[in-house]
Amino acid sequence: MSKTVRYKFDPTNPPPLTEAQKAEIAALKARPEDDIDTSDIPELTEEFWRKAVRNPYFKPIKQQLTLRLDSDLVAWFKEHTPEGRGYQSAINKALREYVAKQDRKAS
Repeated sequence: MSKTVRYKFDPTNPPPLTEAQKAEIAALKARPEDDIDTSDIPELTEEFWRKAVRNPYFKPIKQQLTLRLDSDLVAWFKEHTPEGRGYQSAINKALREYVAKQDRKAS
């Protein structure tokens, strides 16, 4: 009979690196770029980045906060989501789309 072992990992507060990990990072950092064999890695072209899409499994870490919004905006989002559920996610999506649009304008 085997026991299930569970580990908790908080990506915002990772454990400190061990001395062995620090030594490995230092050794890699000290290597000259020419020593790295990249022959099996294709160059990423502009065409690649134009067609690139975000990883569909990517889920950013959410942060809970208090935010004051105009009541008519909240009512609109609640009205335009099924049974008023998911309106906060709809607001998040609208903000994300706005930010992406601003990023596209800036570049």
